[in-house]
Amino acid sequence: MMRRDRLFLAATLTAIFSADLYFILLPKLRSMGQGSGHFCSCGPNNLTLPRHGGLATPQLSNWTSLPPLYDTTSEPIDGGSKLGRLFAHPLYNIQIPALGPEERLLHAEQLMEYYRRKVSRWERHMKLYSEAAAVSNITVTEHKVTFDPDASWLKFHLGISRYALYSRDDLAVPQLLKEMQSMTVIGADYTQDEKALKGACDCTQVVKPSGHHLKLALKMQNFAKAMFKPMRQQRDEETPEDFFYFVDFQRHNAEIAAFHLDRILDFRRVPPVAGRLVNVTGEILQVTHNEDLRAVFFTSPANNTCFFAKCLYVCKTEYAVCGNPNLLEGSLSAYLPGLSIAPRISIPNPWIRSYTFTGREEWEVNPFFCDTIKQLYPYNSGNRLLNIIDMSIFDFLIGNMDRHHYEIFTKFGDEGFLLHLDNARGFGKHSQDEMSILAPLSQCCMIKRSTLLRLQLLTRPEYRLSDVMKESLEGDPLQPILTEPHLLALDRRLQKVLRVVQRCVRRLGEDEVITKDFIKSTVKPQTATDMGKVR
Repeated sequence: MMRRDRLFLAATLTAIFSADLYFILLPKLRSMGQGSGHFCSCGPNNLTLPRHGGLATPQLSNWTSLPPLYDTTSEPIDGGSKLGRLFAHPLYNIQIPALGPEERLLHAEQLMEYYRRKVSRWERHMKLYSEAAAVSNITVTEHKVTFDPDASWLKFHLGISRYALYSRDDLAVPQLLKEMQSMTVIGADYTQDEKALKGACDCTQVVKPSGHHLKLALKMQNFAKAMFKPMRQQRDEETPEDFFYFVDFQRHNAEIAAFHLDRILDFRRVPPVAGRLVNVTGEILQVTHNEDLRAVFFTSPANNTCFFAKCLYVCKTEYAVCGNPNLLEGSLSAYLPGLSIAPRISIPNPWIRSYTFTGREEWEVNPFFCDTIKQLYPYNSGNRLLNIIDMSIFDFLIGNMDRHHYEIFTKFGDEGFLLHLDNARGFGKHSQDEMSILAPLSQCCMIKRSTLLRLQLLTRPEYRLSDVMKESLEGDPLQPILTEPHLLALDRRLQKVLRVVQRCVRRLGEDEVITKDFIKSTVKPQTATDMGKVR
């Protein structure tokens, strides 16, 4: 009897020691062995995750690097472009399946016919307006419209697929950025959501409807269309501490930086955005055909040309934006195809915030909120929930708390990607990291393997996120787009994202947390030496 008790005691102690070793000591040894505190080692020859036997090696395309967004000749001190090396990495050369008609948003013949009709309507409208303006003695600057079937904005629209807004090797995107920076503006108007308000705004609303923010639709000479958001805040200013997220400023530089970050993360879900100095007199006032827009222009006491939104609660000169005396910084975001040819739907974010001064949503008080979401359509299957988590990581990095809705193209159904639109409330506070933005990740404990590995890659010195962001933004004419504290905040937040993933893995195991999304291949991942040879 005594012998049996001793054997039972020994077996119990052995089991306890084994559990302690597996669940406590080994995870600590792993994290200590990394030295830098990253989730896993991502050395040049090691892109594996423990217990997975290595990831399915990315299938490489037949090109080795992405086209630069701008023609830049500056070289980093280390003798090469970190951004170029990043885009040459195998993780940025994963081949997607061949695109058939159903995987493309638009067909060329359909798109060309649609825009030819729009150009014809525009020319008829311009003729009638010019005649009416002459009778009324109104000065209008006329520009001839040229419709080019090979225009970069048309190629951008035709390149939209089920997987992203543009492919990694899409040459139309850098060309479109150049054109938005310099092409002649032939028309300016309010955006459709602002027109829908008709100037009638409810001042009792805590959250103002879309359209009250000062933004304009600009039409270019080649019939491209871009949304202009003017500068409202200086680069070195932070959002005041007493501001709620739903009344924060909309920052033009945040729109520009968000596009570059989205591309660096390889999401490619933000339309191309470029900075531009706009002449508010010559490129807005003198080319607009909207009398309401003309009516909100005035000259300030400093002799600067200014304008303001027509919505009643900001219809005051103190809310205006002014040129210096005519030039005004702003962001230009490329328009997506029209809703009549490429329908989109707007869907409430499950992790929407309470847009009141005191209220709280269920996810803010219920740590198991994701368990409910996982049971609901369309989050109970497919990639929708994983895409929400991608979006939350993106928003956390830029500090955007205002993601109340997301949009998808209806053609692609439930498996389509989410559009990351309206990012102007990002990059408001570099000194604060709002961890609640990561609630989808921390509560659901799920992440795509490709997303995780790219995040890990961006912590390495040779691909450091702040460095590649700085390099990517250097080509914009309004540089510097972000101040150094905002760039460093990206590195700090990236580490926090990885720590959240690490905690999930320790609690649930990698098989539950990390979702495989690579296409299998026998291609060997490139080493740092190999990439140096490519360059």
